[in-house]
Amino acid sequence: MILALLGALGSFWLLELMNRAGEEMEAGIKVDEPDYIVERFSFVRMTETGQPSYIISGDRLTHRPSDDSSDIDKPVVRSLSGDKPPMDIRAEHARVDQDNTRVTLTKNVDIRRAASPAARDLHLATEKLTIYPDEDRMETDLPVRMESGGATATGIGMQANNATRQLQLGRGTIVYPPRTR
Repeated sequence: MILALLGALGSFWLLELMNRAGEEMEAGIKVDEPDYIVERFSFVRMTETGQPSYIISGDRLTHRPSDDSSDIDKPVVRSLSGDKPPMDIRAEHARVDQDNTRVTLTKNVDIRRAASPAARDLHLATEKLTIYPDEDRMETDLPVRMESGGATATGIGMQANNATRQLQLGRGTIVYPPRTR
């Protein structure tokens, strides 16, 4: 019986020793340290029919496991909407979070869409833009400058739905060029 008691105490002591060693190892690991970094990457999201929906690329992607987010240096987002002309979005920095359903672009955000038979060219500039690529929409609460077909619009805040082709600008101004005959 004494041998069984000594065996149990020895097992308990060994378990405590292992737990302390594990805690010391975890304390040495930084919580927000990236688990992988990818240089010059490209990520393609496919539709259910197997067609590319959008492409996100950049100079450097840093993934952080603590909140499952990614930071991207020099991101480029290209929206490929089948029959509509592609839209390219560029910025200095981006953060991808919420299970890869939200991309927040910051610093010199530049959006360009080429003209097509159904739509005029589009150029939009702001300092911060949040994109929901799976929903094909974007928004910002900062100043926006938009140029399309010779017209210029500026406003504070914007909500755009590329799928329905609806764009709402906050308080601002619109300047139309004079008509030519």
